[in-house]
Amino acid sequence: MTAGALYIVSTPIGNLGDITQRALDTLAEVDLVLAEDTRRSGRLLRHYGIRTPLLALHEHNEPALVDKLIRRLQVGEQLALISDAGTPLISDPGFLLVRELTRQGERIVPIPGASAVICALSVAGLPTDRFVFEGFLPSRSQARETRLQQLSHETRTLVFYEAPHRALDTLEALAKVFGPERLATVTRELTKAYETLRHGKLQALCEWLREASEQQRGEFVIVVAGAPVEAAAGDEAVVETLQLLLEELPLSRAVDLAARLCKEKRNKVYRLALGLQERVE
Repeated sequence: MTAGALYIVSTPIGNLGDITQRALDTLAEVDLVLAEDTRRSGRLLRHYGIRTPLLALHEHNEPALVDKLIRRLQVGEQLALISDAGTPLISDPGFLLVRELTRQGERIVPIPGASAVICALSVAGLPTDRFVFEGFLPSRSQARETRLQQLSHETRTLVFYEAPHRALDTLEALAKVFGPERLATVTRELTKAYETLRHGKLQALCEWLREASEQQRGEFVIVVAGAPVEAAAGDEAVVETLQLLLEELPLSRAVDLAARLCKEKRNKVYRLALGLQERVE
């Protein structure tokens, strides 16, 4: 291990088997583990027989701890940072510390692993070549709708985190602002015993969750299709070509041929094709 380094260690998002051997070795060998909730992380370490000391690092005490932790690194200590679940710093504490370490040229080592964002995207059945992670929306309804209005024309796939008590309100706000026909996937309790994946249009998803009170528990990741890509001036020929090809060919083959025939970049033609498909659905 490298002396005087901070290791950013990913931990499971639910299933305890989803941790790498490198992560376990790192957590066992560092001098100190920084954890968002030491009680929760303590259970994880005990499960694997790891006895490394824990120190709480959360949004309330992080500003006061940054300088002290940097001094520990500067004298050669090795520290690891973990969150309650998944990859640290993704809607979790640690940014202030990492930013200051970056400014001072201290060594930071990523130990990759589970991430709820990537896990949800992989099963959503929506475009993943370009996406936007929005984290948690504002808790107040007016602020939430204002933020969604700002995203209403975003063509990239959108990913949101949500708490169980706000999941239905958020789905209803998404349907109101983005429209009831927009496609989405609701994931709940990913990798856990009661994992749920539900695909459909936003209005249908609202109705499902409203009626399924037992599903209104656990942690949610909501993946929403981006707004349809509108054909820009000069793209009419590409769109017309795609419409004809998509009637006879699979999406990938139609995109390849349209890109060659129209002498356009494949990524651009692919996004236009997805927009056409969403309108049909």
